[in-house]
Amino acid sequence: MPDGISVKTAQRSVVVQEFTNSLLDPNEPMLGPVENGGTIIANTAPGCWGPMITPRLRGGHEVTKPIYVEGAEVGDGVAIRIRDITVTSIATASGHDSSPEGFCLGDPYVAARCPVCDTVWPETHVEGIGQDAVKCDSCGNAVKPFEIVHGYTVTFDETRTVGLTLPKEAAESIALQADHYSALPDNSRQHSILTFAPSDMPGTLVRMRPFMGQLGTCPSMPMPDSHNAGDFGAFLVGAPHEYGITLEQLLEHKTDGHMDIDAVRAGAILVAPVKVKGAGVYMGDMHAGQGDGEIAGHTMDVSGSVTLQVEVVKNYPLDGPVLFPLEEDLPPLAKPFTKAEKAKGQRLAAKWGVSEIEQLAPISVIGTAANLNDAIDNGLERAAKLLDVTVAEIRNRATVNGGIEIGRAPGVIQVTFLAPLSKLDAVGLGDYAREQYGLS
Repeated sequence: MPDGISVKTAQRSVVVQEFTNSLLDPNEPMLGPVENGGTIIANTAPGCWGPMITPRLRGGHEVTKPIYVEGAEVGDGVAIRIRDITVTSIATASGHDSSPEGFCLGDPYVAARCPVCDTVWPETHVEGIGQDAVKCDSCGNAVKPFEIVHGYTVTFDETRTVGLTLPKEAAESIALQADHYSALPDNSRQHSILTFAPSDMPGTLVRMRPFMGQLGTCPSMPMPDSHNAGDFGAFLVGAPHEYGITLEQLLEHKTDGHMDIDAVRAGAILVAPVKVKGAGVYMGDMHAGQGDGEIAGHTMDVSGSVTLQVEVVKNYPLDGPVLFPLEEDLPPLAKPFTKAEKAKGQRLAAKWGVSEIEQLAPISVIGTAANLNDAIDNGLERAAKLLDVTVAEIRNRATVNGGIEIGRAPGVIQVTFLAPLSKLDAVGLGDYAREQYGLS
């Protein structure tokens, strides 16, 4: 991070309308700075499919440029209160993907290439509609590092409450005005996926429940944005392109900002690790809605507006994020106990000679790895480190007072459970739990 940013006067609010080229690079200047406790307001571009069909972008998303947070030092955390998430797209398209042979150098998300002129990260333009519409500027060949195998075009109602998938004729009419219907921000450089006009399951009604697929802090080495996580990041290990790294580098430098966890929505509090001075808060890949696991590999990626409040947490003990979800998003066993339940517990304590009942609060610890089993182990280990207890104890607490939830297959999970409030106080997180769940 250039030192020059630190001498600027921190702003109470920072408006963000600039994007990366899908590369998170701690050596590049950050926006801001925003003051500790200040507000970030951002217009965000769709993730996944749009950047995936835009070869000059060097990752699977198009996230905002990172924002410098005043007072954030390496080893701290940043608490991110998600104040608002609003979908601005009128329509989007998505589906299950395949990667045709010859259109990439090792990884189609990171290093797309034109197989005719052999240009990596070629400049491209759109001609017409359909899956061959993206053309190489140099040779005119259709460049498609990804194809939609089974897909849909979906449009949303005026209140952004529900969506409906469209038949072929309607999808193609929207494709002719793709940038308008996707509401791409002015500074976005991606091609709209609406150009592909998929229409394989018309007439399906869907609920909208928007959240951020990407929200976090800058990794401490240059990394394609979609690969800032243990599962996608595994594709960088030994990769043949210039962003190839070792497993040790991945574990050291990633911050797990790419989670695709549907509970990262308005009203939640996310705490992310700081691995570079100023933290570098960034966001993108807004989803209109998604079932747990994102099993199709992609969901309804949309443009939107986001409002965050950021606050430095000193001496944060983890190398990855924790989440305080909305109470309605918690597993049944991880919800705070009601007054009536606590009264029953007190009667049991009196009967059996239990001198004190633990004060408990919900928390969700994020785990990531190349696969779900390893991600669970990572989440359990992080939770044990957070509370300074054994993994065996976390297993028990998650079993009787929580559960394991899948954010994204192949390897993002949540270990959600009721934790002793005294343990959360010891690492500076207790008051966030009190705030989120109305605890005394």
